[in-house]
Order: sequence, then C-alpha cells, then structure tokens
Amino acid sequence: MASVNLEGITKRYEDVTAVDDMTLDIEDGEFVTFVGPSGCGKSTTMETIAGLTLPTEGTIEIGGRDVTNLPPKDRGISMVFQNIALFPHMDVYDNISFGLRLRKYDQEEVDRRVEEAADIVQLEGMMDRMPKEMSGGQRQRVAIARAIVRNPGAFLMDEPLANLDAELRVHMRTQLQRLHRELDTTIIYVTHDQAQAMTMSDRIAVINSGVLQQVAPPLECYNEPKNLFVAGFIGSPAMNFIAGEVVDDGFVSTYANVDFDPATQGVTAGQEITVGIRPEDIYLAENAEKAASPTKAFDAVVDVIEPVGKEVNAYLLFDRDVEASAEGRGEGQLLINLAPDTEIDEGDDIQIVMDRENIHLFDQSSGEAITHSLE
Repeated sequence: MASVNLEGITKRYEDVTAVDDMTLDIEDGEFVTFVGPSGCGKSTTMETIAGLTLPTEGTIEIGGRDVTNLPPKDRGISMVFQNIALFPHMDVYDNISFGLRLRKYDQEEVDRRVEEAADIVQLEGMMDRMPKEMSGGQRQRVAIARAIVRNPGAFLMDEPLANLDAELRVHMRTQLQRLHRELDTTIIYVTHDQAQAMTMSDRIAVINSGVLQQVAPPLECYNEPKNLFVAGFIGSPAMNFIAGEVVDDGFVSTYANVDFDPATQGVTAGQEITVGIRPEDIYLAENAEKAASPTKAFDAVVDVIEPVGKEVNAYLLFDRDVEASAEGRGEGQLLINLAPDTEIDEGDDIQIVMDRENIHLFDQSSGEAITHSLE
C-alpha cells in the first residue's frame, strides 16, 4: 500500500479549469472517496493521479515518490472503471492474468496471484467462464480481481458500480468494504452516489467546480458541513435553508424567526445569514418533546406527501401564498421527515418546531459555516 499526496494540482483545458489548486494527503491504507455533482472535477482529479492526464500545475506523490510526469504503468497503481472493460474472447482466468502474462511473470506466480485474487472476490469455480456468461456483478468482480493481482500501492476506482442495478450496487458496496479490510490497501474511489461515499469511506472529499470543499469522515461532513455547498449536497433528502438576517434577539426572515443570543453564536445584528435544518430535525408541534431543544412553533401548510417506506417525506409551504417550486425546496418551502403512521393530509394547516440543537448557521456572503448548534 502507499500514501497519495496531491500538492496544488490544477488542470486547465483552454479557458476551463477542471481542477483548481487541489492539495490533499491520503494516508497508507485509507479509503477516500471523491464525491460531488457531475462535472465537478472528481474524475479529472482521479485521472491526474492515474497518469491518464497530466496536471497543468502541481505535483503528485505516490508512496513518497514524485510520479507527476510518469506514465500510468510506472505509478504502482491499478484502476477499475465504470465500464467493465473485459476481453470478450478470454475466459475469467485469462482476463485476470493478462497483465501478469504481459509482464512475463512465470506461470507458478501467475497461478498463485490469480487464485488469491479470485478467492478474495469470490470467483472460485468460474475461471473457465466467458464474460458473456456472467452477470454484471460477476464481471465487475473479474475487473477488480484483475486489478488486485498487480499488488498495487493504491487502487483507483472510477464509478465502478454505476452501471449495476440497485440491488447489485448494495451487494458490491459490501464486497468493496470487505476487499479494503482484507487487502489493507489504499483505495481512492470516485462517485456521485452519497450512499456509496457515506457507507464505504474513511474520509470523503467533497468537490465542487474543481475546488475541494471539505475532507473529513462521512459523519463529520454530515453533522458539521464546512459550507453551504457541503450542507446541501451531503444528505438525502438535503438540508433545508432559510435566508434571513441577524437581529438583536436572533434570526428573522420572511417566513420564520429563531430566538438566540447573537453574541454567543459569533454573529452580529445586521449580518445576513442562512439557517440550515435537516428534515429529520423538524417535528410536528404536537411532538415537540422529541426535539432536544425545540424552537417556538411555526405555521405551515402541507403541500405534497411522499411515502418512502420507513418514513414519510412531507413538503411544506410556510404560507398558502408561496408558489411551490418544481423540486419543492424553494423559498418559503421546507421538507420534513415524519413517521409512516403520521395522520396528515395534503392541504392541512399544521404547526412545526425545529430542534435548536441541530440548527446550522451559515454566512450568506461567503457560504462558510458559523455554527452547527444553537445550544
């Protein structure tokens, strides 16, 4: 295994900056996931680490060795891609062993490595199968085994589960966690899927417009987002935001006011801020005792109810005059989570409270987090 260190990595394509001054240290044996929306620069960052593209500026070290200008074959890494690029005319054994045979390893060593890799990804008894005879999950395991046999210092995985169905993605997610534990190797993973990022990673690196926003353990990014982007991107459903202003006794906005002492929260009267609150931290006023520290009650109108099994997502309007946006998350709107047996209907007038212990404040001008609790 090997550490991976990026120092000031920038990648420009004419007038487009795909990666902007990224500095990141990934430790030996760490599982780090690059996550962000499509086009944010996460795959380009991966490609610069792999050597598939050279950075415009900055340096890359793998295992303490400067590899910035080395070709992929000399970097001591293996890659697994979104598209399962197996040789269709080769059976499983030949697909896995191809790279070793190309490098002239003796047959005994090839057999040993293939057997070990097949055991790790549970491909025993499938060595003579052709790719067309296998499921998508099995073919992806062949691709992973082909990467394992090289004994790389780091695995680079770019959306390897994206083309699998939902059930297979969950299964392979578990397989990758076992793989990391058994190999104790460095894994750098790219995905836009929060579930994969949150469940598999030691740390996640949240990227937006080529800029690294936050690098931290998954729950830290969830509970203590560094800025408005991370707060809105990490979490499903996403955090609710209410824009307003600080006054002498707290926060005021068009639709909701929250009392607190500005001096204790690092804000001043007149400052424009955004209140953030996750859907699970909002309660019906009749259940206010479930909140550790409830705010005063707010009036709201139920717009849309969305049952999702173990819970109900309820889209609310602060006022009947609010024009609901298509996504149900615009100005004057909230999304809350309720128990599946909650008796409310679309069009109902209700009252809600927020849990002060989980209210986040963000500076509107910079987007940076100010505090993650009003308690």
